[in-house]
Amino acid sequence: MLRNYKFIIAYDGTRFFGWERQPGRDTIQGKLESVLTRLQGSPVEIIGAGRTDAGVHARAMAANAQLDVDLSPEEIRDYMNRYLPDAIAVREVKEAAPRFHARYKALGKTYRYVCFDGPVKPVFDRKYVTLLDYRPDVERMQQAAAYLQGEHDFASFCGNPRMKKSTVRLVDSITVVRQRDRIVFTFHGTGFLQNMVRILVGTLLEVGRGTRQPEDMPALLEARDRRLAGPTAPPEGLCLMKVDY
Repeated sequence: MLRNYKFIIAYDGTRFFGWERQPGRDTIQGKLESVLTRLQGSPVEIIGAGRTDAGVHARAMAANAQLDVDLSPEEIRDYMNRYLPDAIAVREVKEAAPRFHARYKALGKTYRYVCFDGPVKPVFDRKYVTLLDYRPDVERMQQAAAYLQGEHDFASFCGNPRMKKSTVRLVDSITVVRQRDRIVFTFHGTGFLQNMVRILVGTLLEVGRGTRQPEDMPALLEARDRRLAGPTAPPEGLCLMKVDY
């Protein structure tokens, strides 16, 4: 009998071409589906709460899939972890309501972006931070972030120029804190556009560097023009921390 299962998945996205399956390329969705297809003996589609870009990590990506297997959720988890690559781990499997959909039912997401600006390069977490060769002003970035909080049209921060749907999103919290040699940006919102968090970080870092003013943010939102925002920050500093339901 087909049952709907919810998965919580952690992955190091360094060597993957993002979440979404692509022919001939290693992706998170592709790896998960190949293991589940092997388990069930017929094709399985797994639906993620979002589509992280190439090189982006996740501590708790949520997903769901319909399976017809005679195994407990723990046995499904253990089977998947036995055959998945070391960079992907299924943290939890549980049976979900038949209508549960990881993407459509998601109420919010938390992303974290970490930059390193210390004098000695980090060795052990180098794949999970973005290295800076300058020391940005955190207070200026906090001032700029305050303008970006709330419900706005984030078209200036969308990496997809052909976006047909609404680019209005609610970002209810943006925090920027220094933890010794690291700057940690945390974003919580109902949903995010393609590359949106990385473009927000790239823009805030320009403010921190002094090449842009905190007060420029309202006009930047109003312009709805991607060319006016900052660069897309590199993927390695970004991690999906949590999905709310």
